[in-house]
Amino acid sequence: MRARFLHFVAAALPLLAAAANARQPAHNPFLFSPPTGSSYEREFPALHYDRAPADNRVARLQKQLDDGKLKLSYAAPRGYLDSLLAALGIDVSSQALVYSRTSLQKGLISAATPRALYFNTDTYVGYVQGRNGMAALEIATLDDRLGQVFYTLDNTAPGTGARAVPQLARQTVSCLSCHDTYEMSGGGVPRFLLMSSYVDVHGNELTHEDQILTEDETPLKYRWGGWYVTGRTGRQVHVGNLQVHEVQELVHLDQIRRGNLDTLQGLFDTSPYPTDKSDVVALMVLQHQVTVQNLITRVNFEVRQAQAGKGGLAALPQKKRQEVDDWISELAGALTFANAAAITDSISGNSGFDRWFTAQGPRDSQGRSLRELNLHDRLFRFPVSYLIETPAFEALPDYARERVYARVLAVLTGRAHDEPDAPRPAVPAADPGAALAILEGTSQDFAHFLAAHGGKAGS
Repeated sequence: MRARFLHFVAAALPLLAAAANARQPAHNPFLFSPPTGSSYEREFPALHYDRAPADNRVARLQKQLDDGKLKLSYAAPRGYLDSLLAALGIDVSSQALVYSRTSLQKGLISAATPRALYFNTDTYVGYVQGRNGMAALEIATLDDRLGQVFYTLDNTAPGTGARAVPQLARQTVSCLSCHDTYEMSGGGVPRFLLMSSYVDVHGNELTHEDQILTEDETPLKYRWGGWYVTGRTGRQVHVGNLQVHEVQELVHLDQIRRGNLDTLQGLFDTSPYPTDKSDVVALMVLQHQVTVQNLITRVNFEVRQAQAGKGGLAALPQKKRQEVDDWISELAGALTFANAAAITDSISGNSGFDRWFTAQGPRDSQGRSLRELNLHDRLFRFPVSYLIETPAFEALPDYARERVYARVLAVLTGRAHDEPDAPRPAVPAADPGAALAILEGTSQDFAHFLAAHGGKAGS
């Protein structure tokens, strides 16, 4: 279903970003006053996206700030960034640098001044170098009920007009002008976006035709156009780190590739950033995470809206019911790495992200975690994603969650092969029994499901 929108999205995104950018006042590249209200009150009224109280990591941080239980520190050259990352539990090793102009602050982005993204399991922070400290910090988080929710933080030094308590201001229109391009066709939902496109050193697109919205299934050779990439990918190529001025230079792509970089020093001034890395392992985890979380939100919106209708899911027309079930099946496939792009050579990062990421757990009684990485022939060691243990997934309606659990159980017990239309992983599952035992030991919700559908997993 998503494939039929891909060309439209690729063509529409730069136009939407340009239109949004054109509305911005000259003194500030991001914080403008857009019209209020998204389309979700009309298309998914059961969600109350604009009006429902947000319950997520960012909203909880704002409450701590308002109550005086926490303060953010402002320090040059990055303003509130370092303090905000610490408060949100985000490590700087997650830094990913992008120099394509795909932000509403696009006028500040180039190969010499890339936009930095930092993330943990549910929250993302964007930072660009501002002129006179006026750039806003962009924050996106996955709300358990509302899906992707967007905020900005004025990165102005205290004492120059900033409020005494920093305000993480929720955005319901400005960010969605790009983060829901499906909305132009109706029925869109908020989502996170990762794109790959050929750009020049100024961050401008060289060609529309090669701009793609990347997902887990996107081969590595098409990923990271307009991004910096550090670390090792072996013989596997990608389109990150390109420094070109004209589209004609792309004819000799193999001659201008910059693969296997240990540092970005020498390509641009890295001193304004916390680290000189844009770690390939962080980029790969980021891609998997965004793919799954976008599907969680789609399933959440579709099922909740269907349940709220007269007669609930049972009253849906067969075609619409099948569409809802297809989204659920696609989510189950992403959680078990069905159709994930193949890894054909060893990958390694050097920012420390791999250690930070895997240390977070949770772990079962034997010390195992679904976050353990492989990086040789697949991204993760175990054939089920850590995202199945997250609050956003566990907050899905029972109808969706239990069907995903059933598909995961079928995959891990080998019964999925009995289903002719079941998605297949690109690499045969490794340690499926261990994965099942880990999931039972780390997810109370799954353990309850398993007890009701076949007993214990064992080890």
